[in-house]
Amino acid sequence: MNPSPNSLDTERIESLKAGILGALSLALAYGAIALGNALVLAKQFDVFREVLVTAGVNLLVRIAIASLSGFLFGVTYRYIIRDEENPQLKAGAVLAFGLVRGLAPAEGYQYIPDTFWLLGVLTIESIFSFAIARLTLDWAIHRHWIKPFKSG
Repeated sequence: MNPSPNSLDTERIESLKAGILGALSLALAYGAIALGNALVLAKQFDVFREVLVTAGVNLLVRIAIASLSGFLFGVTYRYIIRDEENPQLKAGAVLAFGLVRGLAPAEGYQYIPDTFWLLGVLTIESIFSFAIARLTLDWAIHRHWIKPFKSG
């Protein structure tokens, strides 16, 4: 049985809403974490002004990439959880996206043992950011602002 064009359009709109909310929430969470890290490191190394000026453009690019990741997470999360209440699926989605995003920089490092702690921190920050996006999406679904994907 083929779904009607109206139901396909409705599903696409709901996925778009989930993607936009995922992008916004992940960008805000990641931006806050990155800005906090920049301020802590700037105070620690007493180069406050230099860090903020040079990190500005870099931070904007990283937030844009986080937004794209958040959009993809939002769309995918809506399809993963469907209309079920399964905490393992929800946690698994966060963990999968967080690990992929957090461990991706490892491919660029030649000496992984030297950067082990850095990768650990990046991974924890990434998982935390996706957890915030998940909570935001769950909240929006609970408020019926976004409809869960109906299976079957």
